[in-house]
Amino acid sequence: MAKTVNEAFNKFLADTVNLDPDRTKKARGSRDWLVGQIERFPDSDSKFPNIYSERNIFYGSFSRRTKKRPLDDIDIMICMKADGCTYNELVDKIEITAPDAATRFKDYVNEGTSILNSRKVINAFIAKLVGIPQYKKAEIKRNLEAATLNLESYDWVFDIVPCFFTKEDAYNRTYYIIPDGSGNWKKTDPRVDSERITKINQAHEGNILNVIRAIKYWNSRATMPTMGSYLLENMILDYYAEQTTAASQYVDMEIEKVLLAIHRRVSNPVYDPKGIQGNINNLSLEDSRKIMDRAYQDYVKAFDARKLEAQNNHKDAICKWIEIFGDKFPKYE
Repeated sequence: MAKTVNEAFNKFLADTVNLDPDRTKKARGSRDWLVGQIERFPDSDSKFPNIYSERNIFYGSFSRRTKKRPLDDIDIMICMKADGCTYNELVDKIEITAPDAATRFKDYVNEGTSILNSRKVINAFIAKLVGIPQYKKAEIKRNLEAATLNLESYDWVFDIVPCFFTKEDAYNRTYYIIPDGSGNWKKTDPRVDSERITKINQAHEGNILNVIRAIKYWNSRATMPTMGSYLLENMILDYYAEQTTAASQYVDMEIEKVLLAIHRRVSNPVYDPKGIQGNINNLSLEDSRKIMDRAYQDYVKAFDARKLEAQNNHKDAICKWIEIFGDKFPKYE
């Protein structure tokens, strides 16, 4: 219950959208503990790849602080020392060759070759995760690009991606190389995503993260097809990267603008900021049309809500926001 729109939004963000601070602290502790466990795997198994601890990296919305409730997964990239392995970038994949001297990789190559199979590497991680304290279940992720680990004491799942870190290329860029789901490998660089959101958020006086999380909540409601979280996040960041005036600290003011931006952008290409994947907007024409329509309908409601609030009619304004966000948005009292 709330008496003003600002009070309603503060309560909505704290109780429904944003992750609980204590739970977040516990999750980070569990993540760090798990990384420490994995880093010890090579000590007890001469066939397990050596870990390049300095290049382990966290990725995904939890690490970027754009994750909304519930906290259901935590993403970790565990970097392996190459031990002489080399990579060859082909048109649609990357192949990694393991030399005879790289004995810790010899069990994970394709039969009769020296080509390192990413699925076999993931399965090697799964085999070792079974011995982790509090182990519940480990399996290969549905997209075949990670190992998924459940522990008895936590509600969230860990997605663990084995990776390599490259030397600088001709353009002085380095990358992470990760499984591609087909047994081969592909490039990525979560540092770019992390640095980008930090830079844009700082340029807007720290007011962007709540907006992203609130819009992700809006996106998850069963009123339209759901956009992928990464696509939506980049669509919002593209919008804010173009703005010359800092975002407001009042989330409702920004929601109105972002809904209109989604309406205008959802049927257009959205390019991978890492410069690797190209256009990441794979929505069908039908889905983008439905999202476009819903975004505009809710933009109009947000516009009306802002107008009502300006008239000091907080009761009717809050009712409009409930139409946009659903029954979990605080009611007027």
